[in-house]
Amino acid sequence: MERVVQFTGPRHVEIAEHEREPLPPGHLRVRTRYSGISAGTELTAYRGTNPYLTRTWDPEARLFREGTAGIEYPVAGWGYSEVGEVVEVSPELDGTPGLPVTGDLIWGIWGHRSEGIVPAERVIGHTLPDGLDPLAGAFARVGAIAHNAVLADDIHLGEDVAVFGQGVIGLLTTRLAQLSGARVTAVDALDGRLDTARRYGAHTTLNARTGQVAERVREATGGLGADLAIEISGAYPALHEALRSVAVGGRVVASGFYQGDGTGLRLGDEFHHNRVQLVCSQIGGVPPQLSGRWSVERLQRTFLRLVAEGQVDVTSLVSHVVPAADAADAYVLLDERPAEALQVVLEF
Repeated sequence: MERVVQFTGPRHVEIAEHEREPLPPGHLRVRTRYSGISAGTELTAYRGTNPYLTRTWDPEARLFREGTAGIEYPVAGWGYSEVGEVVEVSPELDGTPGLPVTGDLIWGIWGHRSEGIVPAERVIGHTLPDGLDPLAGAFARVGAIAHNAVLADDIHLGEDVAVFGQGVIGLLTTRLAQLSGARVTAVDALDGRLDTARRYGAHTTLNARTGQVAERVREATGGLGADLAIEISGAYPALHEALRSVAVGGRVVASGFYQGDGTGLRLGDEFHHNRVQLVCSQIGGVPPQLSGRWSVERLQRTFLRLVAEGQVDVTSLVSHVVPAADAADAYVLLDERPAEALQVVLEF
């Protein structure tokens, strides 16, 4: 039997069981070892705020259409940070260059399920590097999201960058921005996360609850403001503060998954008067100016290479490894007690 984590309604989690499906041509069967929970995207489905629950995305028009839900409960098998062992390969794939073989540990996306049936083209080159902790493979996608935001910000050596939000992806963003030559100011509302941000390379940390974040950023930069900012918490007030924090003509990358109306975001204020550039970063693609050289696949592989080389530490961000049978408890923790958790990983 295959076990799948599913949301049956807002804040309701169940483990469903299904008969094991036969392996179709062109696919691999992977037995899941670890599956990381996204505290951003997944909680929108868990809480019932995800836009797909009320509207439908039209991929040709690139618009959401009102009136029909794109997804509905039960929402099964969410998750995009999996690590597992290849247990079966469709016979006609034997000898495919770069394709994992039976027994290999691989990373990829097949959702919170005990087994994944994955198209071969999606896991070519996805064998975990030798010596890498299997838990680290669960960070390929979240690391790519952070890396994408850093590329979108176009950081130059010696620039001041403010990173708003120091959850898992925010902490990785802080580290990657520092590796790119920035002097990073990390902003969050939780002191524990700011302590971690300092270990991840932040030059300065600011607690958003104390207020006057933009004022303090400007004081630290001789009155100019940060050259750049990255907002990765998905909170509109944080995006507004990021816009307030940058210099005239500065750039803000919005990489959070914002929900509902933009309460707290006032675009007639500093954004308008300081002619701030506002750029979206979303893991569906790379910055357009880099699309000739970069891809989402390259982002993921590069991030894992940085981890394997010891330039980015990810396993210390794992605060909880939870048996998949207790998935409901894991979501309650992330939803109600976020200060107690960083990366929560389901173990199958």
